[in-house]
Amino acid sequence: MILLTILLMTGITFTTRYLFLHPNLPIKLSPQMSSLLNFSAPAVLTAIWVPIIFVQDNKLITNLSDPYLVAATIAILVSIKTKSVYWTVGLSVLTFTVVRYVI
Repeated sequence: MILLTILLMTGITFTTRYLFLHPNLPIKLSPQMSSLLNFSAPAVLTAIWVPIIFVQDNKLITNLSDPYLVAATIAILVSIKTKSVYWTVGLSVLTFTVVRYVI
């Protein structure tokens, strides 16, 4: 059942991407719709990370020493300073591990 679900989701994802991205198909997006689609990735990513960082056990995080909050803050600062995905991921994972398991 899991394999069937994965295959169906793969087919749906491929089909939707193919319909909009293939240049020879008659479906064309308007410039306004294309500009609106630029906001979809940040919106989806925000919907994923906000509950992970700020909500645990159905409660809003108010503790400033929470490992998720500390690591997210470090990730933001490192990404602004270095503009490197590798440094951002590496230092934020290291920060999370240290705060969670050492401190």
